[in-house]
Amino acid sequence: MDATHKLRVLLADDHAMLREGLAMLINAQDDMEVVGQAANGREAVELAKTLSPDIVVMDVSMPELGGAEASEMIRDSCPDVRVLALTRHADQGYLRRLLQAGASGYVLKKSAADALINALRVVADGGTYLEPTLAGAVVERVLGTAGKLRQDRDMLTLREEEVLRWIAWGQSNKEIAASLAISIKTVESYKASGTQKLGLRSRSDIMRYALARGWLAEDKAPE
Repeated sequence: MDATHKLRVLLADDHAMLREGLAMLINAQDDMEVVGQAANGREAVELAKTLSPDIVVMDVSMPELGGAEASEMIRDSCPDVRVLALTRHADQGYLRRLLQAGASGYVLKKSAADALINALRVVADGGTYLEPTLAGAVVERVLGTAGKLRQDRDMLTLREEEVLRWIAWGQSNKEIAASLAISIKTVESYKASGTQKLGLRSRSDIMRYALARGWLAEDKAPE
C-alpha cells in the first residue's frame, strides 16, 4: 500500500454501535479511514460499487443479504475490492463458506482490536488472514472440496513450496523476497510456476490448498 494513501475501509454490520466502535478504532490509525457504513449485505454491495473502498469489513450474519452472498457479489462486480469477514462464529462451516465466496480473511469479533488492525494490513498488502485460533482446528475438515486440488507435494520445487507457504501466511511479495534474499520478480516467477502446477488461480485458492496441506497448523510462518 502506498505510504501516501490511506486504506479506505467500508464497514458492513447490522449493529450500529459495533460499527461506530469499529469506525473509531480504524479512524484512529494514521494509515486508515472508514469511508462508509452499511447495515445489511445488500447495502454493502451497493456502497462497494459507489465508494470503491480498498476493503469491506463484512459481518457474516446480516438481514436482507448474508455476508457470504454479499462477498460473492462484491467479488464479481468489484474485483479490486477485498473482503475481510468479521464474525462471532468460530465455526469451520462459516470459514469454508466465506473463503469459497472470495473473502481474503476471517476475524472473530471476540479477538483483540489489534488483531483486526493487523488483519486489515495483511489483506491490504494482498495477503490472506486467518483467525489464529481457528488455524489448527480447520486443517483436517475445513474444505470438503480440498481433494479436488492436486496435492502431490513432489510436483513443487523447494523454492515454489517456500513461496506458496509464505503467501499462505499472509506475506506480501516484497516481504517474501526479503526473507528469501531473492528479487520480487523471482518471487512472482516461483508463485506463477507453483500455482500453475497445482491448478490454483488466486490467493484464496492458495489459502485453501495450504489449509488442506496443514501448512497453517504450524506455530509460525516458515523460516
